[in-house]
Amino acid sequence: MKLEEFDYKLPEELIAQVPIQKRDESRLMVLNRDDKTIEHKKFKDILEYLRPGDCLVRNNTKVIPARLYGKKETGANVEFVLLKQIEGDIWETIVRPGNKLKPGTKVMFGDNLLQAEILEIMEGGTRKVKFTYEGIFNEILDKIGLMPLPPYIHKSLEERERYQTVYARYNGSAAAPTAGLHFTKELLKQIEEKGIKIANVTLHVGIGTFRPVKEENIEEHQMHTEHYYIKQEDVDKINETKKQGNRVIAVGTTSCRVLETIADAKTGLVHKEEGDTKIYIYPGYKFKCIDGLITNFHLPKSTLLMLVSALGGREYILKAYEEAVNEKYRFFSFGDAMLII
Repeated sequence: MKLEEFDYKLPEELIAQVPIQKRDESRLMVLNRDDKTIEHKKFKDILEYLRPGDCLVRNNTKVIPARLYGKKETGANVEFVLLKQIEGDIWETIVRPGNKLKPGTKVMFGDNLLQAEILEIMEGGTRKVKFTYEGIFNEILDKIGLMPLPPYIHKSLEERERYQTVYARYNGSAAAPTAGLHFTKELLKQIEEKGIKIANVTLHVGIGTFRPVKEENIEEHQMHTEHYYIKQEDVDKINETKKQGNRVIAVGTTSCRVLETIADAKTGLVHKEEGDTKIYIYPGYKFKCIDGLITNFHLPKSTLLMLVSALGGREYILKAYEEAVNEKYRFFSFGDAMLII
């Protein structure tokens, strides 16, 4: 398949720059795969489409304030974005300006609360960096770090928790699992009261999620790797749902990628596991576990648009995106949502 088959025209003013005031007041486009209908709702109306016995699977990763601004010993300004903890105080990091930050370079952040030394240049141009500090690393990050908003968001974020789901728990992401941003604690309570199970996976989202596909032949694209784990209690909820013939609905492409990584090809059942996934889902893929997906609207020519096209069918998805543009939906991380069932 060719990359241009996943392109669409998006007016720049539809890229949401700030979150909507109330999370569950965002819009929801509902796609029914059986009759190929498209409905327009509010996100809180999702209750109408969830049935007792269904299981929502959400990603409870927590975004860390991974963007750091500092100075080299020469006084030159630098920017770091923490991507992944390799071990202890050693991290894989995006650095700018890259050509000036060679192994051995030392950088200071936040009035010397945090120091860093470049250890080596990694594949793809990222750096292996060792941090030194006194105290607790995450507390220092909370003081001096900024949320690593996607490159298409140009406004500053007034409330840090708005780039965090209300159920975020485990530190490690460089980007939010944005489909989950629409849920409020009240809505989640209503969902559980209706008899719908909620299970968790943890996948730490990397900046690679925004990396453009450059290959004209999409099959040749190399996916980035992301770390995930799932607990036994969540495995049990998902498998019980499958065995009872009820639906597993992934909250976001990150949850979907974990489930499809750990599911058995024949039964769709999942097992407890921790590891790294570079699963690449595009049209032609046979889904093993999920029966539905809650997701935001994705960038043209992106692997995430390919994933939703694999689930909904490329032509149907692109028709829905065209309708979303006409109806002036808000796009990308702080934008509106889609439910594919």
